[in-house]
Amino acid sequence: MSTLTLYNSLKFKIIVGAGLCCSAISFAQEVKTDTIKVFEDKVIINPEPQKYPKFKVGGVFQTRYLDNFKKGVDIDGLHHSETPEKTSYANNSFDIKRMRVSMNAKITENLEVTALVNFADFKNKDVSTRVLENAYAKYTVNRYFQITVGQFRPLFGLEETYAVDIVKSIDYSNSYYLFGNNGWMSFQVGAAITGSVDLGKVPMSYGFSVTNGNGKNKTDSDDGKHYSSRLLFNLNKKHDFNVGISGGIGEVQKENVYAVGVEAAAKFPIGDRWCFDFQTEAKQGTNHDAFFKLAADKRLGKLDDYVMKSFYVLPNIRYEVGKKHFQAIEFACRYEYLDAESQLNSNARQTLTPMFSLEFLKNYGARIQLGMQIDNFKENIKDSKTYNSNLAFIQLQCRF
Repeated sequence: MSTLTLYNSLKFKIIVGAGLCCSAISFAQEVKTDTIKVFEDKVIINPEPQKYPKFKVGGVFQTRYLDNFKKGVDIDGLHHSETPEKTSYANNSFDIKRMRVSMNAKITENLEVTALVNFADFKNKDVSTRVLENAYAKYTVNRYFQITVGQFRPLFGLEETYAVDIVKSIDYSNSYYLFGNNGWMSFQVGAAITGSVDLGKVPMSYGFSVTNGNGKNKTDSDDGKHYSSRLLFNLNKKHDFNVGISGGIGEVQKENVYAVGVEAAAKFPIGDRWCFDFQTEAKQGTNHDAFFKLAADKRLGKLDDYVMKSFYVLPNIRYEVGKKHFQAIEFACRYEYLDAESQLNSNARQTLTPMFSLEFLKNYGARIQLGMQIDNFKENIKDSKTYNSNLAFIQLQCRF
C-alpha cells in the first residue's frame, strides 16, 4: 500500500470517528435537555396528583428472659416471706414484653390517623384498659401548629418524645409509670396542640394538652381535666443540647393537683466511632392516685401532703462498629431516685440499671440487651413490691 493510500485511509477513519463522537455528545446533550424538560413538565408545571390514603405499617417485638437473684422475690418484684423456697411463684421466666403493631394512614396531605396496639397485653387477666395504646388523628397546618385528638402520649417530660424501642435503657423510668398513673404521662385521652418556632437562633418546640387524666381506654370518671404543657429549647445544635420545662395543673374529684418537671439532654462525639450522650430529668407532683386509693380513714393527711418526687440520669457510651449486620455496641447505666410519698410516708426507691447492648441492624432494628435492674428501698416491706430486688434480664428486640 502506498504512503498516500495509507494516509487517506487514516484520514477517513479519524473523520468518521470524530463524527461519531460528536454525534454521541450531541445526542447525550439532547437527552439531558429532554430529561430536564420532562421533569419541569411533570413535576413543576403539571405535577401528578398524590394518591390518598397512604398506609404505613410498623411495629416492635420484645421478648425477655428474667431472673431475680434476690431470695424470696419474684420476677415482678413481689416479696414472698412465707414461701421463699417453694414453687408458688417464679424467680425466673421467659416473657413477651411487647408485640406492638402500628399503622399510620395519611388521609390527605395534612390529615393522618395513627393506631398502635400491643398484643402482648392479652396475657393479663383484665385487658379492658390495655392492648390499644395510640388511637388519634392529627392535622398539620404547618410546622408551627398541629392539632391532635384521641388517645396519645401528651408532651410532659423527655420520655414522652420517643418510642420505648429506642430507649437507652431496658425500659422507661419508674417515675414515667408513676406519673402516668397520675395522668401526666403515658397514654391519655384528650386533645393537644404542638409545634415548633425559632426564637432568634434558638429552635423551640412546644406542646399543650388537655386530657381526662385517668389513663388509656377510659372515659373520664369526673368532670376534672389535666392541663399540661412543655417547652423545649435547642441551645446547641452541634451537640444536640436540649433543655426543657414541663408543667401541669388539674382537678381530680374536686381537688386541685399539679406536676412540674425539668429536663436536659446532649450528645458528644468522641472521634470517628465513639460517642457519649446523656439525658436527665427531675419531676415533682401530687400523687393523687395513692391518696384516692386509700379509704378516707386510712389517709395520713390532706391531698397536698401526698407529693411524689423523682430524678434520674442516664449516661450512654456508643461505639460504631459499622458492619452490615453489626452496627454498634452500647453501654448505659441509669440511676434513678423516686419517692412516691416524700412528705408523709417517705420510702425512697433507688434504682441502678447497668446495661450492655449489641445493635445488629440500624436504628435498633435488631438488638440484644443484657443487664440488671437493682432496686433498693429505704425500708423493705414484707410481702409487697416495696422490697429490694436484683432482676437480671436478657432481651431480644426486633423492629419492623
